[in-house]
Amino acid sequence: MKNIKVKIVNKSGNPLPSYETIDSAGMDVRACVNAPITILPMQQVLVPTGLYMELPSGYECQIRPRSGLALKKGISVLNSPGTIDADYRGEIGIILMNFSQEPFVVNNGDRICQMVIKEYVKANWEEVDDLEETERGAGGFGHTGV
Repeated sequence: MKNIKVKIVNKSGNPLPSYETIDSAGMDVRACVNAPITILPMQQVLVPTGLYMELPSGYECQIRPRSGLALKKGISVLNSPGTIDADYRGEIGIILMNFSQEPFVVNNGDRICQMVIKEYVKANWEEVDDLEETERGAGGFGHTGV
């Protein structure tokens, strides 16, 4: 496991994102709202966090759903995983979607998603006329069975 320093500004008054267990990959992120937000069934809402970060070059922050909210309440992150690039300096906002049949209320300080800091590589395209053959070939979307 590699540790890196990430600069963060916290204007929320809530605790910083944190790992809940020693081997957690994701940190829980909290909502920063002045008043409760009700998300109606099949509605998406941008929820502010009050967090601003400066990632080192070569890293991204992925935003992912919390499994408990997804299973128990039908709440997910709509563009999952969302990506926060190293050069973004604005407030981190979370797009939550209510897939349930019941309204869901987000209160200040509620844990609404997870964030995972990931190192990435950049691709350099090499345009060619043909690709190497493989056993799979062009088979996809269930070609090996259900």
